[in-house]
Amino acid sequence: MVAQKGKDLLLKLDPNGEGVFVTIAGLRTKRLAFNSETVDVTNADSAGRWRELLAGAGVQRASVSGSGIFKDQASDTLLRERFFNGAISVWQLAIPSFGVIEGSFQITSLEYAGNHDGEVTFEAALESAGMLAFTEAA
Repeated sequence: MVAQKGKDLLLKLDPNGEGVFVTIAGLRTKRLAFNSETVDVTNADSAGRWRELLAGAGVQRASVSGSGIFKDQASDTLLRERFFNGAISVWQLAIPSFGVIEGSFQITSLEYAGNHDGEVTFEAALESAGMLAFTEAA
């Protein structure tokens, strides 16, 4: 994979559950993190007292975060409504030349900020709420 433009990393939402995704406008930074908890099964018989982990037993999750400026009322409304309703919606994160991560996420944080001489900015964080699918880029 060669270097890619950060602006091509897109966060998209399926607002109506119909499989039609809308890009969240105005995002300047985006981040995707995968995490997996471990299950420690170390015991008195562990070789050399080295930690042993149980394969395939931990809880997996994904976190998505982004920040930027609101470019349109529609993006603001989509995020705000989902946050205040505690809604779980289907989201996509399109990663150039890599693929698309798709699944259910809940907005866990939504922050607004602004200086008197600048634009209003926002930050949002999402946590996975189920199994995710990966589709490799063609």
